[in-house]
Amino acid sequence: MDNYCIGVISDTHGTLTRAAVTALEGVNMIIHAGDIDKQDVLANLRTIAPVIAVRGNMDAGKWALELQKTEMVKINTFTIFVLHDVQQLNNHPSKDRYNAVISGHTHRPSLERKNGVLFLNPGSAGYPRSNFPPSIALIHIRNNSLDAQIIDLE
Repeated sequence: MDNYCIGVISDTHGTLTRAAVTALEGVNMIIHAGDIDKQDVLANLRTIAPVIAVRGNMDAGKWALELQKTEMVKINTFTIFVLHDVQQLNNHPSKDRYNAVISGHTHRPSLERKNGVLFLNPGSAGYPRSNFPPSIALIHIRNNSLDAQIIDLE
């Protein structure tokens, strides 16, 4: 897998827009960082690519209880830790050798590296706040490097 693309989405709150679907077309995998709100969102995302999702604080019901609060995704030599609220991160990503930590919850997109670990929040695809546009993110794994970009959906 020399050229692998992961679509990252969060805080859809029951809304999966056409712009989000279009932005995710062609990805190899989708990670949803929680606050899905409706099971149909995951079903629709699965028509695009395989989905890994975590349960957010707004996810309730039997379908949501089947989701874990955290997931660890391994792609090639890269390990990605996924949770909804980064403030609940109980471990040390660089010590635990995570290459990336994906979270949501704040509805604010952010992308930064700390101690060699990529911290990514794709923002909210369905319910943006604080004058941020709806957004998702893409993670590109190419030639043994991991990079990400935020995609505004407006």
